Amino acid sequence: MSLWDYIVWPFARLMEFLYNWTQNYGVSVILFALVVNLILLPFMAKSKKSMMRTTRFQPKMKALEKKYADNKEKYQQEVAKLYREEGINPMSGCLWSLLPFPIIIALYSVIRQPLEKMMGISSEGVKKITEWAAQNAGFVSTNKTYDEIGVTDALHQHWDAAVNALGDLADKLMNLDYSFLGMNLGEVPNWKVWTIDFSNSETALPALGLFLIPLIAAFLSWLSMKISQATNPTAGGAQAEASMKTMNIFMPIMSIWICFIMPAALGVYWIANSVFGIIRDVVLTKIYKRQLDIEDAERIAKEKAKEEEIRRRHEETERLRAEGATVRNNNTSKKKIQAQSKQQSDERRAANEKAEREARRERLGIKSNEGENPSQVGNRRYARGRAYDPNRFANVTAPAVEAEAAEETASEEKPE
Repeated sequence: MSLWDYIVWPFARLMEFLYNWTQNYGVSVILFALVVNLILLPFMAKSKKSMMRTTRFQPKMKALEKKYADNKEKYQQEVAKLYREEGINPMSGCLWSLLPFPIIIALYSVIRQPLEKMMGISSEGVKKITEWAAQNAGFVSTNKTYDEIGVTDALHQHWDAAVNALGDLADKLMNLDYSFLGMNLGEVPNWKVWTIDFSNSETALPALGLFLIPLIAAFLSWLSMKISQATNPTAGGAQAEASMKTMNIFMPIMSIWICFIMPAALGVYWIANSVFGIIRDVVLTKIYKRQLDIEDAERIAKEKAKEEEIRRRHEETERLRAEGATVRNNNTSKKKIQAQSKQQSDERRAANEKAEREARRERLGIKSNEGENPSQVGNRRYARGRAYDPNRFANVTAPAVEAEAAEETASEEKPE
């Protein structure tokens, strides 16, 4: 088995279980779409919430775009910062929305190859069954891509004969009935509506129903996108809106083309998937709108409280400044505050020790002779040195000034 076979295997088993349970191929396809939507619901819900959160921050993003119109790099940095602070992943809304595409491809493989995928018959067995159907059940190959569907339908029309003739292979065969609401879901819709013979209602109504399946699928695909855009406005500006308008045209056209070149069963799945997607989108929008409104109210309340606290601190600072009081700078680092506290503590301890020494000397009757010996500090008699003179440099010029004044006085008293 190839890697793709391992990917397709669980979808084939799901279709097998649903058909055995309902015995209706159309209902099985619809239930298959329901199960897939339920499995993807947590991922789609996460994507939906992320997209709605991103949309709610569009005013802030537009303000940033206007502020940094001339600096795109700074704008990108600020947008990334906003996403980081608010816990928004802009890519999550896109990634999960891509999950349905590999699923629909896997389903197409199951629908196109029912003998190999649903019944687990080998290539040799499929060849043998095809030869029997061509010889005994009137099978004629018109499109080799969908030969297994034609063979399976022929087996259903000649079931008893096929079981008796195919021996061991009969144990693996499933009696698949492709009829649903009068249509054969194994057929490819014919877009040439003018070729339908409306005179025969038995053939005209099924052919008309097959023709309408792609049109209904395209309409519901368009409606699903319109509802999604209405409940979740496009984010990203004019360019994103233009891209979305292009998608609104391209996706329905693509769905019409796909449903007209593939078996009608795939169109039924497309219709069911769109209906379930619309229901999911409407319900999740109501739920997350309520949750996001609460989150927005809490965020706005916190922002207002923060602004009020800043305003109050500013007013308190202005008041203290007017009174001449000083306040500690809240921006001072913790390390600096600890150093200042330690210095103050050391100074108080030194002052207390000095006071204790003075008190002890006074109790012992020891008098300080710092006035008699200027060199002494405390009990250290020559702490400043033996030749210490506090006035050594204070009156250096005094004798010269006195001598000059005396000379001037003598010259004035000398008779001419």
